[in-house]
Amino acid sequence: MTTFAELLLNGISIGSVYALIALGFVVIFRATEVVNFAHASLLLAGGYVTAVLHDDIGFWLALLAGIGGAAAVGAGVEFLVMRRYRGSNHSVLAIVTIGVDILLTTELTRRIGTDVLALGDPWGDSVLTFGGVTVAHTRIAAFVAAGLLITVFLLAFRFTSWGVAMRAAAENSETAALMGVRLGRVSLGAWAVAGGLAAVAALFLTVFPTPGLERSTSLAAMKAFPAAILGGLDSTTGALVGGFLVGITESLATGYQSDLTFLGRGIGDLAPYLVMVAVLLVRPAGLFGTKELARV
Repeated sequence: MTTFAELLLNGISIGSVYALIALGFVVIFRATEVVNFAHASLLLAGGYVTAVLHDDIGFWLALLAGIGGAAAVGAGVEFLVMRRYRGSNHSVLAIVTIGVDILLTTELTRRIGTDVLALGDPWGDSVLTFGGVTVAHTRIAAFVAAGLLITVFLLAFRFTSWGVAMRAAAENSETAALMGVRLGRVSLGAWAVAGGLAAVAALFLTVFPTPGLERSTSLAAMKAFPAAILGGLDSTTGALVGGFLVGITESLATGYQSDLTFLGRGIGDLAPYLVMVAVLLVRPAGLFGTKELARV
């Protein structure tokens, strides 16, 4: 029972980080109706800036710089690349984001090389033990930070002019534009917010118990893709639920992997995608996604 409790708590904490990444997918999709496959490179960019600067300016300033840097990269991609293709088919735009991801990830992995970069977090390898259950301080910090950021985002999405503009653009972009909503500004803000969220997620994906930021860190972002899909790409609630489902599923499958050998090795990495497929077979739009209606 103790093992199950530890795995569940770790799954919830890492799931909250996946929810941050999934929220980035949803924000961009709601603003532009484009699936952003360059999200992994935004995560890697934010983590790289934090890792490079923390020795010189301290952890907290480096983290702010990483968040700002990833937001700037996201905004730059939207302004310099995506805006040039506005009006194109959404499938074409998704392919463009794949190209952007390849370019950014290649440059960042070249800079990182074979090194494993520490981000200088203040928690180290400290753990908290209660009732026989051991949880790393980094996991607790991840849950608290993700909870605060998600709450702030949801409040801004609900009550600020930017949030109202984004909801209007997601509902009907043409009508929103006729009513004075500046779609370019909404899209730019969405990419910047997604980049900032990805930078925070990069921190908690690379601290203890993981060794640090490395070339393969960007692949962790793709674990959040099933969270966004199974929750519904146009649903912020779906991103949160999907993140927790993926985190808990991955944690339990990895923890009990020795009892699941009949399913093959590495079932922990595969489990989130199996859950995604199972959900999509029942609800093709995701758990909270908007169903498209068609007249026949």
